[in-house]
This record gives sequence, structure tokens and C-alpha cells, in this order.
Amino acid sequence: MTGQAKGGRRDRPWLMRTYSGHSSAKASNELYRKNLAKGQTGLSVAFDLPTQTGYDADHPLARGEVGRVGVPICSIADMETLFEGIPIAQMNTSMTINATAPWLLALYVAAAERQGATPAELHGTTQNDIIKEYLSRGTYIFPPRPSLRLTSDMIAYTVRRIPKWNPINVCSYHLQEAGATPVQELAYALSTAIAVLDAVRDAGEVDAAEIPAVVARISFFVNAGIRFVEECCKIRAFTEMWDALTAERYGVTDGKSRRFRYGVQVNSLGLTEQQPENNVQRIVLEMLAVVLSKSARARAVQLPAWNEALGLPRPWDQQWSLRIQQVMAFETDLLEYGDILDGSPVIAAKVDELIAGARAEMARIEELGGMVEAIESGYVKRQLVASHTARLRAIESGEQVIVGVNAFRESEVSPLTTGSASILKVDGAAEREQIERLRGFRGRRNPDEVELALCGLVEAAKNGANIMEPSIRCAHAGVTTGEWAEALRDVFGDYRPATGIDIGSHSLGDPARIDELRRRVRETSNAVGRHLRLLVAKPGLDGHSNGAEQIAVKARDAGFEVIYDGIRLTPAQIAVAAMEEGVHLLGLSVLSGSHLGLVESVLAELRERGLGALPIVLGGIIPDDDADELRARGVAAVYTPKDVDMNRMIGEMVDIIRETSGLAPFGRV
Repeated sequence: MTGQAKGGRRDRPWLMRTYSGHSSAKASNELYRKNLAKGQTGLSVAFDLPTQTGYDADHPLARGEVGRVGVPICSIADMETLFEGIPIAQMNTSMTINATAPWLLALYVAAAERQGATPAELHGTTQNDIIKEYLSRGTYIFPPRPSLRLTSDMIAYTVRRIPKWNPINVCSYHLQEAGATPVQELAYALSTAIAVLDAVRDAGEVDAAEIPAVVARISFFVNAGIRFVEECCKIRAFTEMWDALTAERYGVTDGKSRRFRYGVQVNSLGLTEQQPENNVQRIVLEMLAVVLSKSARARAVQLPAWNEALGLPRPWDQQWSLRIQQVMAFETDLLEYGDILDGSPVIAAKVDELIAGARAEMARIEELGGMVEAIESGYVKRQLVASHTARLRAIESGEQVIVGVNAFRESEVSPLTTGSASILKVDGAAEREQIERLRGFRGRRNPDEVELALCGLVEAAKNGANIMEPSIRCAHAGVTTGEWAEALRDVFGDYRPATGIDIGSHSLGDPARIDELRRRVRETSNAVGRHLRLLVAKPGLDGHSNGAEQIAVKARDAGFEVIYDGIRLTPAQIAVAAMEEGVHLLGLSVLSGSHLGLVESVLAELRERGLGALPIVLGGIIPDDDADELRARGVAAVYTPKDVDMNRMIGEMVDIIRETSGLAPFGRV
């Protein structure tokens, strides 16, 4: 039906969420209850990086990261606090968690049972798409194959025991954040879904008759960018391709079970630090792209806050994002009509073009042996790095216009960003208090029960049994997040994937500027007696590596010898690498808000090894007052998302090396 809804009735609106959590379970619980009182209809839990990567709050790698980008959950006690006063059985909860998804679901089930609920009553979603973690967010722990086994275990368990739960959100969202074009987003997300469904089918836990039920519980988490028409068409392409794929490959005959079920967070990659008020209209337009088409409308929507490019949003900023959804759903007539895009030849042609491109790329993935093999070979990562490089070069050259960034930069001072309270800052005491709670919890539990539960977990991991029941027993026994993950590390091992920066030359933009930059690198190399060497490093647990990868690619293209070994390095490891590689400059990337503590730790490690004079530059989402403090501590330059001219940045890095070496700087490139 393309006209007004029958009887003039409005469609039900989508599930409305805000992605939130910080500091502690208690603080996050208070925030959730406030948001629910404001009309939010579901929860979307953000976990901190130690929780996502399987470390307790007192682990050395967790230093400075506890409670920064989400809520720390170390034990059943934290999970109970997080949902205190919130009836879990009545709540639709989405949890952004991947490598430790079986564990967080186990804690959630255990907390629900302690509230008197049964697993069958629960409904919600765990993200649980580990494959995209090797490409984008970087919160993987184990190698791809055992990680996929854990995903399969969780799906088999939920289909039988928690039938209203979505056990996986296949995430094209993070693929776009890593640089994917719409064609790549379609191809890699659907190839991931194939890998997951094949793994569930081949594991033998689910019989052939249950596969349609598995397919019906698979959901997707999709990104919506600013190219409005293309994004509308991408969603319609997803809908068509998923319907055909599930019918042809998995034999699902029920059309309802083949429905493309997806939630959305609109594009955070496109949010700008410059003129951040422009982000509001970007968010509205991006949201419209996924709710306009009735036949491909999102089932759940969560919107970023307008100031996320500046730092952690305040409750008021999250309220603004919720009100955007409510205005769209309740004030406009959007939900009163059928699909207004049906019958458009422009839309149909674009959808066909996207489908053809995505199917061709999926065929390449199949030729490589599937998505896991394409990850292990580094193919997909290289494709994403290349696409992201092309996007940045287009912005750098002005070919792609970003209002307030490379065009229309004249601006009045925004009253929204004046003063130090324009973003939320996590109190440093939150980490100390979480560690105290964790140690108190460990002291109260029964160590024999903990040991017995962990032995059961290890046995299941080794013999191929489903991991979920032993994990739930661990949750009730008082096992901690770090203990659960460490037990499985002992069985499966850790993993470091390809970085994807070996993509060759991508010197798009002004050839004269690039030639000049290369000349400066050559002359400086000659002056210091060897090639300039840059170490790009990501300390701590922050896995968002796009910026580090792009700096590595650009610096190598300019003539630097670049050392980049990926994410999750300790300050000591970074200092050792700087010493052993004999680098001229250290470039650190931190986007989790823990820059002050991590930089201080790196500086201390460098001084201990006699490298106190080694210049450091830092990139990340860094407030101005923090940037001033970092420069006062000796950081030579601080770069944030507003610094889009990488030719200028690399030129400044050359000058920093020259000044450190007693040479006159060249000046602006």
C-alpha cells in the first residue's frame, strides 16, 4: 500500500534508545532511569574498554580506561547495580559488546534470575559481531575461528533458551566508520552474516529444522551517512539482498523470518568538531534516511549527540537526541503513509546498482574462502583502509565538501560550546572507586566456587561444548570479567590482525604540495644521516585505529619509514619499540578520553630508557584545556578531528624533527 495507512492509523514508532553509560554502574543506572522517564523506550548499554576486551579494572592495560567510554562491569554485583530498580524482564536492552558478549549475556541472565525472571522472558540484543572488530573497533581478544565459535554458541543457546533475544547484530555501522563505501558495507556485512550462519549450521548444535528460527533472530546494526538518497537506497538494497540470501542459501520459506531486521545509529564519523551545531541537521537528515521508507524502516534508532566530536555528551545532549526522534515520530505525518519511495525509477536504479556491486564483491570474498579467510589474509582491511584514504583525500582536496571544515568556515562563536562544562568529563576517582569495589567483591566470594566454575568453563572450551551454561554458572559463582576472559585466553590464545596500511601510494590532492613534502623529508633525512623514522602507536585499549592508519599511510607516502604494529600496546612496549627502532618521532593516537594518563605513562617509560628528548605528537578527541596541559608536559603537537589537512600535519612533524635535531624548520607546506 502506497497511500495513507488504513483507517488513518499511524504505524507504531521504532524503538527509541540513546547509547549511554559511563563512570560506574551506579551512575549509569541513574542515567538510564532518567532517560526512561523522558520517554526512551529501550536501553542501549555502552561498556568501557576493559569490559569489552576482557580485563578487570585493576589490570595494567585498564589504567586510565575504566569508565571512560562506557560503564565498567567486572562482576555480577556490577550488573545488578546497573539494573537496580529497572525490571529486566520488562526491558528491551541492547548491549554493545562483542568479544565478551557471551560473558555479558551470562551476567545479564544471572542478574535477571536474581530479580526472579527466567531467561525466556528476556528480550533485547547483544551486538556480538566479532568479525567487524578485526576491521574497525578493535575489541577482539581471540583469533577469528574460536571467536566465531563463541558467537555460534551464543546463537544456539539463545534460540532455544531466550527465544525473544537477538543474539547478534551484524554491524555494517562500524564498516562505514572504517571507510566502507555503500557497496562494501553491503558486501562485507552480508558476507559476515553468511560466515555466522554457516558456522551455526555446521556446528551441529542446531538441526536443519531450527535454521529458520536462527535466521529470524539475526539482526543488523546499520550506519546512515549524510548522502541521503544513497543511504535510503542502501537500506532497500539490504532488504532485497537479505530476503534473497536467506531463501536461496538457507531455505527459509516464511517471508516474515526473512525480513531484514535492523537498528541504526547514524554516522558518528561525519560529526565535526568545527561548528559542531551543524551536527544537529546532519543527525536529523541521516535519521530520516532510515525511517522514511516504510518497507525498509529501522526497528530501533539511537542517535549520537551533537557534541560527540568534542567529548563525552552530557545528559542534556542525549535528551536532545531523544527529542529529535520523538519529534520525527509524533509530530510529523511520516508514520501515516505507506512507502513513498515505491515506484521511483531513480530509487530502483540506484538500488540495482548497489546490489550488483555488492554481489560482485561478495563473490570475491567467496573466492578467498569466505569472510574469515578474507580477514586472515588482510584483504578486507586493505580495502577499507584504501576507501577511507580516498575519502580523506577528497576532503583534503575540497572535492568532498564538509560545511565548516573545508568550506564555509567563517563562524560566529557558538554559545553551545563556551565554557568548560560543554562536555561531560569522567571524574578520575571513578576508576579508583571501581577498583575498590572489585577488590571488595573478590574478598566476599567463595574461592572454591569460583575455581570450580572456571574449571567447568575451561573444560567446555576445550571439548567443544556450548560455552553459555558454564558462563552463567561462572556469573553466579562470582567470577570476574578478567578471570572469564583469561581462562579462555589460555585455551584459544590472543590475536593481532593485519593493520591494512600496506596499500601502496595514495597521493591524491595537490601534486605540488606532495612533491614539496617529499622533498622536505628527503632533505631532512640527508641532514640527520638516515631515513626519517616515525613510530605510530596506540597505547591502552582504544581500538579505533582509523586515524593512526591514515597517518601511517600518509607519512609512508611522504617518504618516512613508518613503524605501526596495530592497537593495544602498553606504554612500556611503546617505549621499547621507540628505542629499538631508533625513531625520530613518536605519534600516539588515543580516542577514548584517557589521553592525559596514558601520555604521562609513555613519557615516564621513555625517560626511564633515556629517550626523554624524543618528540611526541598526539591525535585524538582532546578538549582544548587538555591539549594545553599536554603541550605543557612536553607534547610537541596535538591534533584533533578538525585537523583534516594531513599534508600540513606531516609537514609540521618534519619541522618538529628538524628543531629537535638543531635544524631550521621549513614552515608551512
